[in-house]
Amino acid sequence: MPSQATAEKDSAAGVTPAAPWRVKAISVLPDYRLAVTFNDDTSGIADLSSVMKTKDAGIYSALADPAVFEQATLSLGVITWPNGADLDPAWMYERLREEKTWSVPI
Repeated sequence: MPSQATAEKDSAAGVTPAAPWRVKAISVLPDYRLAVTFNDDTSGIADLSSVMKTKDAGIYSALADPAVFEQATLSLGVITWPNGADLDPAWMYERLREEKTWSVPI
């Protein structure tokens, strides 16, 4: 079942991230994908499946467990996981502006 997170207001003392490349909403999709919407309403799908298949994914190795991957949340406009893994929102924004589905490289 897909999970969703929205960051109208973040928990950091009422801070609302305003940069256009900050993530405002995510939905966890099957097969290690995330539906992402940014502050300026740019949106797309980040496909992390190739990262999950590599032998040396470092901090991202834990995300190969679907139960862990589904724990993606937003923190100040950045997608994060409980183990400390995160995705650079500016990089993701640039890639998803060019291609609506982006395979995150390993």
